[in-house]
Amino acid sequence: MAKNPRINTWIEAEQWNQDEWNFEDGNTDVIVTFSDRSKWIATFFTYKNIQTLREKNIKTGECMNGSYFRASDMVLIDFVSRERILEVIEYLIDNNEFEYTFTRYPDVELEEDYLYPEGFFS
Repeated sequence: MAKNPRINTWIEAEQWNQDEWNFEDGNTDVIVTFSDRSKWIATFFTYKNIQTLREKNIKTGECMNGSYFRASDMVLIDFVSRERILEVIEYLIDNNEFEYTFTRYPDVELEEDYLYPEGFFS
């Protein structure tokens, strides 16, 4: 869990098999939920992963043969470990950049409380 007790961070890559998550060349969706029930999403890509995706797209013809790449709510990062992602999130919050980086999703419904640690929502 993050140092900040008012947030819960879900990282999609943590749901994968261990050998599928490449910290140096990967990307993953991240959902941050605040204790006020607001939910936010972004996708973290390593710099190296952008090059890997470009090379793949050149071969497959996607994105005009690798001529461009786009992703909504994209955050570029040196490596996609839980620790680094949490550091970036804390930095964004501390520097009032979080709301400009993540996109807000519908708030957590009462029926979804079981998905979060007991007492998380105040």
